[in-house]
Amino acid sequence: MLSSPMGDVANLIVQPCKPGLKPKLLFSALDSSVATEIEGDLLKAGYTIISNAKNFRMNEFVPLLVPEVNPEQLEWLSKQHAGKIVTVPNCSTVGLTLALKPLLDKFGLESVNVVTMQAISGAGYPGVASLDIVDNVIPFISGEEHKMETEPLKILGNDKIRISAHCNRVSVTDGHTECVSVKLTRKASEKEIIEAWESFRGQPQEFDLPTAPKKPIYYYSEERYPQPKVHRFHDKGMSVHIGRLRPCNLFDYKFTILSHNTIRGAAGGGILNAELMVKLKKH
Repeated sequence: MLSSPMGDVANLIVQPCKPGLKPKLLFSALDSSVATEIEGDLLKAGYTIISNAKNFRMNEFVPLLVPEVNPEQLEWLSKQHAGKIVTVPNCSTVGLTLALKPLLDKFGLESVNVVTMQAISGAGYPGVASLDIVDNVIPFISGEEHKMETEPLKILGNDKIRISAHCNRVSVTDGHTECVSVKLTRKASEKEIIEAWESFRGQPQEFDLPTAPKKPIYYYSEERYPQPKVHRFHDKGMSVHIGRLRPCNLFDYKFTILSHNTIRGAAGGGILNAELMVKLKKH
């Protein structure tokens, strides 16, 4: 749902999704049922596509890009033929990998358990029926757990990490919350982990890209934070918000993540991908 009028966009002409389009850089938010054929035809015609669809995410030499985490995957574009495609990860995966990357780099990661509470906007429009979601939690989102257990491995460049995911739809408009437990390879104190998150920066911050958040990660010491209502739009909706770091009886540590699923996890993430590609001349 739009929070403001469409403005000049309302006067644009809707054109068919087929070769012949004037722009050579395209953003795709196609449903997975049609994305393979349409994106495939556009790729054969030489277009560059930044796609939110799942269809090409796990293909060899297709970057599954979170710009602060794995910009090196843009080198794979040189191995693609005709057109080029870069994919945006699953909306919950984006927040998770941003939180895990500093831990992997500093301390190593062995296993991750994540339980999501995902906003209804993640289901698209018209979304979940009101009689299903009001006063309710739906403990199943088709295909979501598999994405969360596999996509981070490609993004982080480490297929040895074991990930277990439980995904739930909850009655929140925007903002995915994730409760995460991690087992580290090397011992670390809470202070060291928080410092790793707070000091984390990537190429989008180095280049001061227009859509990039000032900080990819914010940590909150208040025990009731982060919360979707309070934090989802902070720093343009492009940051990940973490809180409640504490020891875990089964793993090493546990904490809570919040990220804006339709900004950082979808449209905004795709735009940031494009900005980095242009800056690095990878388009």
